Amino acid sequence: MTATLAPERLQNLWNDAQAASMSEPEKLLYRSNLLGSDKRVTNYGGGNTSAKVMETDPLTGEQVEVLWVKGSGGDIGSMKMDGFSTLYMDKLRALKGKYRGVAHEDEMVGYLPHCTFALNPRAASIDTPLHAYVPRRHVDHVHSDAIIAIAASVNSRALTTEIFGNDIGWLPWKKPGYELGLWLEKLATENPNMRGAVLESHGLFTWADDAKDCYLTTLEIINKAAAWLEERTAGRPAFGGAKVPALEPAARRDIAARLMPVIRGLISRDRHKVGHFDDQPAVLEFVGSNALETLAPMGTSCPDHFLRTKIRPLVVDFDPANPDLDATIAGLGNAVAAYRDDYAAYYDRCKKPDSPALRDPNAVVYLVPGVGMLTFALDKATARVSAEFYVNAINVMRGASAVSTYQGLPEQEAFDIEYWLLEEAKLQRMPKPKSLAGRVALVTGGAGGIGAATAERFLREGACVMLADIDAGALQTAHEGLADSFGGDVVRSVQMNVTDETQVARAYAEMAVEFGGIDILVSNAGIASSAPIEETSLALWNKNMDILSTGYFLVSREAFKTFRAQDIGGSVIFVASKNGLAASPNASAYCTAKAAEIHLARCLALEGAEGGIRVNVVNPDAVLRGSRIWEGEWLDQRASTYGTDKDGLEEMYRKRSMLKRSVLPEDIAEGAYFFASDLSAKSTGNILNVDAGNVQAFTR
Repeated sequence: MTATLAPERLQNLWNDAQAASMSEPEKLLYRSNLLGSDKRVTNYGGGNTSAKVMETDPLTGEQVEVLWVKGSGGDIGSMKMDGFSTLYMDKLRALKGKYRGVAHEDEMVGYLPHCTFALNPRAASIDTPLHAYVPRRHVDHVHSDAIIAIAASVNSRALTTEIFGNDIGWLPWKKPGYELGLWLEKLATENPNMRGAVLESHGLFTWADDAKDCYLTTLEIINKAAAWLEERTAGRPAFGGAKVPALEPAARRDIAARLMPVIRGLISRDRHKVGHFDDQPAVLEFVGSNALETLAPMGTSCPDHFLRTKIRPLVVDFDPANPDLDATIAGLGNAVAAYRDDYAAYYDRCKKPDSPALRDPNAVVYLVPGVGMLTFALDKATARVSAEFYVNAINVMRGASAVSTYQGLPEQEAFDIEYWLLEEAKLQRMPKPKSLAGRVALVTGGAGGIGAATAERFLREGACVMLADIDAGALQTAHEGLADSFGGDVVRSVQMNVTDETQVARAYAEMAVEFGGIDILVSNAGIASSAPIEETSLALWNKNMDILSTGYFLVSREAFKTFRAQDIGGSVIFVASKNGLAASPNASAYCTAKAAEIHLARCLALEGAEGGIRVNVVNPDAVLRGSRIWEGEWLDQRASTYGTDKDGLEEMYRKRSMLKRSVLPEDIAEGAYFFASDLSAKSTGNILNVDAGNVQAFTR
């Protein structure tokens, strides 16, 4: 492959008619969203934008200058107006009198709340001084791959001058903070014709006195850098050329499906992680290249990249030209342990007396030659974004190594950012994780009332969910509804017949690639039938047994395989029925299959206990609302059996119960959540009846 950047230039998306009626803060938001919408400009959560605006002081009624700047933790592509901090410029300028030098610059962050305008609760970021002190009304700071490729080269200053002349300045590496803000102010003040600056190993600052001009300047500078890189690298092999071949797409996914649960298990001993797989061309080019062994250990350069991807990735020992996946899997334990030891040694070399304690020493990024990149984090969105950041790093390494020599952050500088006390304070302010955070669940019959309600309950508690159902249309509807409510990252779906071994195995492989493995199986797929024994055909009998007994066996068997590969336990919940314990007239096939299902759960509880795999049963009764098995003949048959009509059946069941209450899908979901969560960590082999009370179903 040859080294290439995207040939398309960044387009001017500014709409004068749309912007004409906007206030200056609204134009700032408009500009920010436009810039952040293109990952060639900046990565998710990276960069910041600002505007200095005249506002009416709420106390004096006088006009004062206010800095609007992206607040801490925001994303310029998706932020709204409440994502900006607002600060009095006169107070920000007064902060210079409080500055005691580089050794004390972190304390300046504590003064920023004293500069807040109009009691704005949005916390100001560490980059606020870099915007406040540039003597221009509008400032953009972005992390374009093309610019960082220049900034991460060993001769980045010379390259910046070659490309931009005196139009764009350059500053050497300095950790973001107050001192860097003063450096940038000095550069801009002493060079009034400059329109921006490249910050070594960091990114780009641009400025102007008009919002649109600032936006256009940012695009122009990025496009100029991209064009220069393309001209210098055209026709040259990227990363020293290919060393190993990229496997076919299906083979790549198959290998990822085998690797990810094993890695996930090795790194989830303390807190469960969720995985993400990426095999886009840029990743395959890098992981198959001659430069992989040289560049990967160097880590990333831009602080935003580094914080998301850690000091360096772990390169998995796999040869796609002579694949031996079993040997690779057998060696993962030692490879992960060696990475942890190396990370701990890095911590010991670089720590300071006041450094925070050692954090999770496991890698975030795993590179597999010929296959792609695996990333793991505490939630799916973070795992995905970490992959996006490492793709940015790959693009940077490609460009820098093609025109110069790539350099990552010096180890001590990287450590000082990763274990920065200000970053630690931000981590400590993060909310407590939800009860199923990092857990992955498969819900069969996921498009039905009980399945969808269970998936929703799990998603509310932070789980990722794979919905499985045989009904493609209903499955799509359920998937879209849950994704709209909880976000696309955490919901996947797969059409699956639980009686088909091949489809079941494929579903688990898809789940492994999409999320990294499984922690919770809710076996819920079902049918219902009603007929006197003499009218029960062999086909009807077998259909009940196939779905309610064999189907539960097949999905449980595959779950156990993944649980064993991960070796971090797991939870299986069978949604059975009161009819598995209590006989019911004209339903021998259904009742017998449900009884077999319950006994299978008992057997699996025995087998799984030593591996921390818990198996429990939730027994519903008469859940009519939202249930698809009550939409057809079963409803007619049961109504006929009990001598009532469709409308009266639910009321009949309610009155029949001891508690005189209807049982809803959400009630079954609550029982499934209890068994899935750590609330029931010491329970296995149990049956929970959710039937509003039925003496015939009391367990003995």
